Amino acid sequence: MERLATDPDEAVRLAVSLRPELDEPQRMAIDFTVGDRARGDVEWVRHGLTDPEVLRRAATSAHPLLRRTAAQSPHLPSDLLRRLARTEDPVVENLLSIHHPDTPQEVLMRVFARLGGTFSAWMAQTHPRFPRHGLAARYADHPDGNYRRLAVRDPAATPELIELLSHDPEVWTRQAAAGDPRLPLGRLREALHVPELASSAGANPALPEEEMTAVVDRADVPV
Repeated sequence: MERLATDPDEAVRLAVSLRPELDEPQRMAIDFTVGDRARGDVEWVRHGLTDPEVLRRAATSAHPLLRRTAAQSPHLPSDLLRRLARTEDPVVENLLSIHHPDTPQEVLMRVFARLGGTFSAWMAQTHPRFPRHGLAARYADHPDGNYRRLAVRDPAATPELIELLSHDPEVWTRQAAAGDPRLPLGRLREALHVPELASSAGANPALPEEEMTAVVDRADVPV
């Protein structure tokens, strides 16, 4: 083990650094490198994602791959969740937003802001702890379209704001507004004939039934 810990092959040294029998000083004495985007899939940690002792060893380690694997557990106790949320590791934040039901709101916002239209950003946005109230006031005029799209989530957003956002330069923002039931009916009808908005507008629950039927008929969908 000691010989392999100093092996000239970097991949070998990294593999040794992940061994479960090492204590923390032994682990961190090894010269290894972890990629910025390496997800972390350490087998002994992954198999112990419900084991409090394993989670504590991994989440409190200075080894990024152990922490990243621990971040995949929905069973992290609150102190370990807070600890991982403070690591300033984007991979850890992404994984927490996907896997943990109590991920802090500030982590979810950072994931969304950083990743925009990706799967991880979508998971962050749909997380039950993702903020809703106050988003319109904070982000309706934001220079980044991903943030402007968040304004649609705010229950206090007015129909006038939703209509304004349905004309936004960013297509994702326009689509979010086109699918919102607060969108004024006249603009909703217009959106049905705009190619990039038609799908969102057609799924808008505020669309009158007869117009939903017309959309289905135009699409030649069997009923």
